[in-house]
Amino acid sequence: MIPSAAPRNAWKAFTEPISRSGFFNGNLHGFEHKHGELFAGQIPIHDIADQVGTPFYVYSTQGIESNFRALEDAFGARTHQINYAVKANPNLAILALLNNLGAGFDVVSGGELIRALKAGASPDNICFSGVGKSEVEIRLALESGIASINIESGAELERVQSIAATLDTVARIALRINPDVDAQTHEYISTGLKQNKFGIDAGQAIALYRRARDMPNLEPTGLAYHIGSQIISLTPLVEATKKALELVTQLANEGIVIEHLDMGGGLGIRYQDETPPSLSAYVDSLVRTVDQTHPQLGLSIEPGRSIIGHAGVLVTRIEYLKTNNDNHFAIVDAAMNDLIRPSLYKAWMEICAVREHPDLPAKLYDIVGPVCESADFLGKQRELAIHQGDLLCVKTAGAYAMSMSSNYNSRPRAAEVLVDGDAFHVIRQRETCEDLFALESIPDDYRKNFPPSRGS
Repeated sequence: MIPSAAPRNAWKAFTEPISRSGFFNGNLHGFEHKHGELFAGQIPIHDIADQVGTPFYVYSTQGIESNFRALEDAFGARTHQINYAVKANPNLAILALLNNLGAGFDVVSGGELIRALKAGASPDNICFSGVGKSEVEIRLALESGIASINIESGAELERVQSIAATLDTVARIALRINPDVDAQTHEYISTGLKQNKFGIDAGQAIALYRRARDMPNLEPTGLAYHIGSQIISLTPLVEATKKALELVTQLANEGIVIEHLDMGGGLGIRYQDETPPSLSAYVDSLVRTVDQTHPQLGLSIEPGRSIIGHAGVLVTRIEYLKTNNDNHFAIVDAAMNDLIRPSLYKAWMEICAVREHPDLPAKLYDIVGPVCESADFLGKQRELAIHQGDLLCVKTAGAYAMSMSSNYNSRPRAAEVLVDGDAFHVIRQRETCEDLFALESIPDDYRKNFPPSRGS
């Protein structure tokens, strides 16, 4: 049964090669084509669009569960914690689902911390990362009693000590080191090189751990690192782990015992022709590297994209088909404000028709939105057989998609839907124009020349 939903609102690949992207190629979890039509779980995408309107994001419960359980199974009996990276997709329903599966959470802002708590997470299962934590955010973290704060500078170390002292509490911390390892990914999502803003130089870490040990309101129990996102080779991950373990040994010689190693996240997924390692191979490589020298360490990872990326899509409707000389455009109702990855990173994401037209000749289309920017595109040169009014699906859009959306051009953000078998739930209502300026105000002095209200 399909529950009622909101009515329709009226309103590596980092290049763009020619793609014959037609239909399903296996890079979705919880979605499949049946008889020429795309389904989410057991529900035709068209049925959801009829009730919710477009554009909208749809996520698969089964896809999320499958990916999370694959990570859990890979660890087996090894002591570990899987902390979902909230920044990948922070919807409360997604967080609650993962919390019920046993996930912890990696947060990078006070807002994400509040979201995790709102979704039912135990503070003991939350770690706080991020390079620029404010005093308000640190106080919130300490008052909430979270498991760990990942420190990224000497100045932050002093700030956490000061705030913990005013609260008469002891802050559990880990120092995030910068191992100076090239993650071999896009420069915007590389975080483990010495020129990046993240982490503490490994050569300075021992001195900072000594300072932390001597501070009365700090308890340094962990060591953290994270070298980037969309990593498709295990080599840099293993290299960074080995550097971290060398530091653990040096600290032990100083009498500073590290209890847990936070190995970050960043495992990539397939968007086009990438060949990332499996989740089990990823976990196995990290565990084997650690256990060769430090089997006593508790381990944590911070996956985001690898859990939610394949489990979500963006659905959009073609408003117009347009031809300028030899250039064909499919103008859709989703735009760069809904999905900025192609514009920001030149990221390639597969696009297919939700319903197949086997007798219609295909053409190469640029898939563009209504925003007044030439950068407003979802994909270029995609071979599609489509009509005006058709639905298109942007695949592998579960991560860093809705979470990076905006209201540019005063466009209300899309709805979000979670599918579970033969039912779906609207987990975020589509915004209205009234929502966009609900927090704005006009000074009274500016209202003197306003026309009379209608009906007055």
